[in-house]
Amino acid sequence: MTLTTTRRAMLAGAALLLAASALPAIAQDKPTLRFSAVFSEQDIRAEMTKMFADEIKDIATLEPYYGGTLFKQGTELVALQRGNLEMGNIAPQDVSNQIPAWSVLTSAYLFRNYDHLKTFFASELGAEFKKMAEDQLGVHILGPTYFGTREVGLRTDKEIKTPADMAGIKLRMPGGDAWQFLGSALGANPTPMAYAEVYTGLQTGAIDGQDNPLPNVENMKFYEVMSQIVLTDHLVGYDLWTISSKAWAALSADQQAAVQAAADKVLAWSAEQHLKREADLVALFKDKGLKIYAPDVAAFRSFAQDKYLRSDLAKDWPAGVVDKINAL
Repeated sequence: MTLTTTRRAMLAGAALLLAASALPAIAQDKPTLRFSAVFSEQDIRAEMTKMFADEIKDIATLEPYYGGTLFKQGTELVALQRGNLEMGNIAPQDVSNQIPAWSVLTSAYLFRNYDHLKTFFASELGAEFKKMAEDQLGVHILGPTYFGTREVGLRTDKEIKTPADMAGIKLRMPGGDAWQFLGSALGANPTPMAYAEVYTGLQTGAIDGQDNPLPNVENMKFYEVMSQIVLTDHLVGYDLWTISSKAWAALSADQQAAVQAAADKVLAWSAEQHLKREADLVALFKDKGLKIYAPDVAAFRSFAQDKYLRSDLAKDWPAGVVDKINAL
């Protein structure tokens, strides 16, 4: 009886040791996905990121870095390509720097609203553009991160009605040809500057204005150093919720489906929150003393589209793509 009991105890102990030795291997099978974004931790998109982390916690551990603390704006894509990053919130302008055909997706007055943007990325045409990024850049796009319609905010009192009124205005734009061209397509003098430096730039007069959706203006407190907002509605603002092709390929088909479903869920939630917030912020900024008015949007649209179509950028656009997007 004692021998049997002892043997059972030994077998049980061996089983426990075997299980314990397997734990590190199991833990190692769940990858860590480093995620980089320039938005702040107070941003709606940061809450979305936390929701996404919770949705995929059984598949991978998401390790987020906000405010450009891990990689500065514009450098995240290269970090993904070099294997120094697994996930990022990437600007489409950064993609267009390497794939010129993508510049059409960064052009002013292309998408009408969020629904149009969402419909495009869910379409066959959108799939073709995502495949370009996969094949040529080694990144897998999960979907668009809508963050509002971009408007012009100025520290000066000059009233803006048409693109001609923007002449000589130093308008902060992110670095990169696509961003700089967008600034010129509004009639301004585009000035490259890092996102984190915009507040000080407005405060000191290094720049006369910036263009961002209203939720960004609130999050970064740009309204404190601005006197007016011009509702140009020139660009449906979005980034790309992106994972490196290497990290994507390391997931099983079931895991990929779960990650995509999680991305779809949180991206839709974030867009809904931004749309609600945009509607509320017009009144809030007026209460804070800012002048808010609508210029001649038709004049801005005509000026911008003409400038794009006459530019070298349009030479790289797939034939008929603008008409196809308009028809969606």
